Amino acid sequence: MTQHWLVKSEPSAYSWSDLNKDGHTAWTGVRNFQARNNLRAMKQGDTVLFYHSVIDPSVVGIAKVIKESYPDPTASEGDWSCIDLVPVQPLRSPVSLATVKTDPALAEIALIRQSRLSVMPVTAKEYQRILKLGEIK
Repeated sequence: MTQHWLVKSEPSAYSWSDLNKDGHTAWTGVRNFQARNNLRAMKQGDTVLFYHSVIDPSVVGIAKVIKESYPDPTASEGDWSCIDLVPVQPLRSPVSLATVKTDPALAEIALIRQSRLSVMPVTAKEYQRILKLGEIK
């Protein structure tokens, strides 16, 4: 069964357009235990909402997990993991954090409840709602 996730990145660090230009990326540098555990729970084929944080915060695209959890090569110490992502498609209309916060269907989404977390699960209903708001069928 496909699971759904959301990953955050500051566009100045790594943007949706960077992912599209690169064609794939290792999602490295996660240094939070809960986010790391979420990375470890991701399976090949899971869908991932790509969220730009800080500047104009919004969900901007859909990616897919192509390689499951493996040791993060950027970690000099500790037990950290990463996964590999590929872009699937941009949202026709980015879904802003303001929209997420005011949509009753998204009231329980981790993006609001755990706003500091960089990798988080998204329920199937939340995922479908964001796709609808992003004008994706």
